Amino acid sequence: MKPLAYAFAREHGIALQIGEAQAFLFREGADPLRLIEARRAAGAAYEVKTLDARRYDQALSDIYAFDGLAQSAADSDEDDDDLSSLTELINDIPKTEDLLDSASDAPIIRLINGLIAEAVRSGASDVHVEPFEERVSVRLRVDGVLREAVSLSSKLSPPLISRIKVMARLDIAEKRVPQDGRLSLTLGGKSVDVRVSTLPSRYGERVVLRLLDKESSRFSMEDLGMATDQLADLEKVLAQPNGIVLVTGPTGAGKTTTLYAGLNLLNDQSRNILTVEDPVEYAVEGIGQTQVNTKVGMTFAAGLRAILRQDPDVVMVGEIRDHETAEIAVQASLTGHLVLSTVHTNSAVAAITRLRDMGVESYLLASTVSAVLAQRLVRRLCPSCKQPYEADEAERRMLDLKAGEGATLYRPMGCDSCGGTGFAGRRGVYEIAVVDDHLRTLIHDDARESALAAAAFTKRDTLWRSGVKLALAGETSLAEVMRVCREDAERDGGV
Repeated sequence: MKPLAYAFAREHGIALQIGEAQAFLFREGADPLRLIEARRAAGAAYEVKTLDARRYDQALSDIYAFDGLAQSAADSDEDDDDLSSLTELINDIPKTEDLLDSASDAPIIRLINGLIAEAVRSGASDVHVEPFEERVSVRLRVDGVLREAVSLSSKLSPPLISRIKVMARLDIAEKRVPQDGRLSLTLGGKSVDVRVSTLPSRYGERVVLRLLDKESSRFSMEDLGMATDQLADLEKVLAQPNGIVLVTGPTGAGKTTTLYAGLNLLNDQSRNILTVEDPVEYAVEGIGQTQVNTKVGMTFAAGLRAILRQDPDVVMVGEIRDHETAEIAVQASLTGHLVLSTVHTNSAVAAITRLRDMGVESYLLASTVSAVLAQRLVRRLCPSCKQPYEADEAERRMLDLKAGEGATLYRPMGCDSCGGTGFAGRRGVYEIAVVDDHLRTLIHDDARESALAAAAFTKRDTLWRSGVKLALAGETSLAEVMRVCREDAERDGGV
């Protein structure tokens, strides 16, 4: 039993759900007469389920996203000996705007379409195409962890990578230097931006596709999953007319999403909000966004200097990574602007030390920095299969429990709902250091990082304590909190 043609299902609002629960899915407002045609095509009359437009579009993606992945891999193995025909197919760019609407018989095209569809369906953030001597490994990063999706013959590496470069409008003849590109796709009515990066390696070019869901740019502060007191602290500093608000954490910790949530809060048409980013990951209506281009001298510092002449109220700098950018950000804050940015450090108070290392004077930091937010992402336990258990002695010590005091924790088990991983999705873990009068004095006096942390988190939760609360609430496992917050656990005496 095969599903109805995707083009028919999308246009007429009727799809056939196959599997154990076979049924016709009927979009609200669709023409009921089309059911007759659908039943004739399916050769049977199944139960009809009516869905609203949003749920129907999601179901459409679920039904058709897998279509072509397994078959494409099989076709690719069968065609290993006919590489000349595969190379010719590279130039046959699909004309359709929707990946799922592609009916091309080209194995390479269908393989790429199937891989991206599978990545979107599984919620992957990145697709890695890695050529080795005997094979090409395609891995997906799901919930921060890489897993192999398919392994192909090494003979398929050149046409596969060339096709991706054509789609991203990169130079397919240049294989000696890294390249960066971008492409936009539609998958079952869902818009996805894909950032493409190539890197020369021993056995050919490695390619990483970063999938950027446009829905992430519309996150609100409530969607971030902060504790109530942390959210109140952040909203309070964002309401100030000037100052510097920093977000810190490793790559992939969700810093950009947090910044965009803050910009969405401020984006009420009463402020002029300008950004300089590398690159612009999400387009946001009502905000002026500028992209860094170092080849023509458009650095963070040059972009920041330029947008300060555009009468901004709020300025967002993608990252403060050098002395010049840091100095301009400080001066922008002193002249009445609210500046949002990121710094790569492992904790909130370490951002102060990092800015000092860049050459910013302590008295300037004390006058301008309003708050520093540090964050990590932990995997959520699958609600269908997580299993409670009593903490053992070692875990009780980590939780800093008193003698005889017990605690219930949860462990991942794995089921069909989560693909056997025990986890489903991710959520943020945060710590926020709000610069009050006491902390401002310590920063001004060049206090050590440990003294700053002691003052900042006397009454507020650190990353480790925030993670422990999530583990006790059954949101995640203690091992997962340890994985992303180990340094903070050691700092707080948790291990």
